Amino acid sequence: MKVLFVGDVTGKPGRRILADRLPGLRRSLALDAVVANGENAAGGMGLTAGVAAELFGCGVDVLTGGNHIWQNREAYDLLDADPRVLRPANYPPGAPGRGAGVFETASGARLGVLNLQGRVFMATIDDPFRIGRELAEGLRAQTPVVVVDVHAEATSEKVALGWHLDGVASAVIGTHTHVQTADERVLPGGTAYITDVGMTGPRDGVIGMARETILERFLTQLPVRFEVAPGPVQLNAVVVTVAADGRATAIERLQLTAD
Repeated sequence: MKVLFVGDVTGKPGRRILADRLPGLRRSLALDAVVANGENAAGGMGLTAGVAAELFGCGVDVLTGGNHIWQNREAYDLLDADPRVLRPANYPPGAPGRGAGVFETASGARLGVLNLQGRVFMATIDDPFRIGRELAEGLRAQTPVVVVDVHAEATSEKVALGWHLDGVASAVIGTHTHVQTADERVLPGGTAYITDVGMTGPRDGVIGMARETILERFLTQLPVRFEVAPGPVQLNAVVVTVAADGRATAIERLQLTAD
């Protein structure tokens, strides 16, 4: 199975390049499934039902989230209603939606997807190591192919989760920092890993936001309104190839750009 995981889709620019490039990528790479982090897809922060429908319409099969998935209140109903939209599984009981699911691909094969959120420099929520292992093993009992989105700030926490889930998950893919790392590899247990898949959105801002406002914030330490940056866009993703037994055989980074 070939799975494309698309880095944090940021605002309208990210949605535009995804819509332009994804149909061709599905054909040329013979993709079985596409997973994308969509927590910043609506206006650079949050997700709405309309934006989710737009992303599904261009070829995304499953959307994962993170700490910004709660930004738009209407996402609460979306998370409860649509099993294809996930939020981190380690939020406390009673949070809207679900953090994992098993999905049937176009070929009829089944794909498990799990969404986790880190705790270092982020909200103190439930333990992603304990919950992640438990849920990944549960998904593995239903399908050999399990992809995990680890939405976290600290590289050390993401690396540790990669090792913790090695041999249980087919892939552990980091999101949240919006900067693609160059450490993709297949771990000894057969888990494809990358610390951060990167961002799909404006290339010349600061992690997708207009650089002038970000610089103002750093220089003055005063609150400012962030806006999605204009200009050229990029699509960051990884392609993970998984054998029938659920072990990854390859992981390849993608960096595409457009004006």
